[in-house]
Amino acid sequence: MKKNVAVHVENVGMRFNLSQERVDNLKEYVIKFIKRDLKYNEFWALKDISFDIKKGERLGVLGLNGSGKSTLLKVVSGVLKPSCGNVETRGVIAPLLELGAGFSREYTGRENIYLYGAVLGYSKEFLDEKIDEIIDFSGLGEFIEVPIKNYSSGMKARLGFSIATVVEPDILILDEVLSVGDKTFRKKSERKIMSMFDTGVTVLFVSHSLEQVQRLCDKAIILDSGRLAARGPVEKVAKIYKNMTQ
Repeated sequence: MKKNVAVHVENVGMRFNLSQERVDNLKEYVIKFIKRDLKYNEFWALKDISFDIKKGERLGVLGLNGSGKSTLLKVVSGVLKPSCGNVETRGVIAPLLELGAGFSREYTGRENIYLYGAVLGYSKEFLDEKIDEIIDFSGLGEFIEVPIKNYSSGMKARLGFSIATVVEPDILILDEVLSVGDKTFRKKSERKIMSMFDTGVTVLFVSHSLEQVQRLCDKAIILDSGRLAARGPVEKVAKIYKNMTQ
């Protein structure tokens, strides 16, 4: 991988096997598995995807629902291992995907800061140092001592965002996270992301908002049914995307 490249994606494919038949319980599944009676349809969520993101570039990922955008982000962040191809990254990655997915319903917000932080690879010492900053940014106040099961989806997303963005990453991976919480928190979260941009962080950003991609990114790609349909400067790709969606 070249020295000026932060993310290198080469001929990446992601295959899922979709069962053709219903299996009602584990016993039936095991029997069918042993007898090799399970039948699958192959589904390629991504096929032959190749691109580079240079250090400091901000790449927007556009595409209709089901085009493979979120799958691509999970592959680049290491959540999913590609079925074929190669992904290389350079530096610390902060993946803002499915915020709060690692929370425990029975734990309080404060306890989940340590749990979710550990999932993201943060040390207890780091979280001890940053916990007041995390709580303050989330705006949860006294609710930080309340079990997560009593949180709204917006409250959980706010806490997840606050934990995930407390680091200073080299690569920031964003999946629709600027739409979390209420209007006030959305503005606050966008300001936070913009301040991270100012440090020269490399960004891979998925959004359904073309205007948001144009405003925040300098390069873009379009995914269409799991394949790379276009790539280049954001304004050029935006015109192609508009024509595709009219």
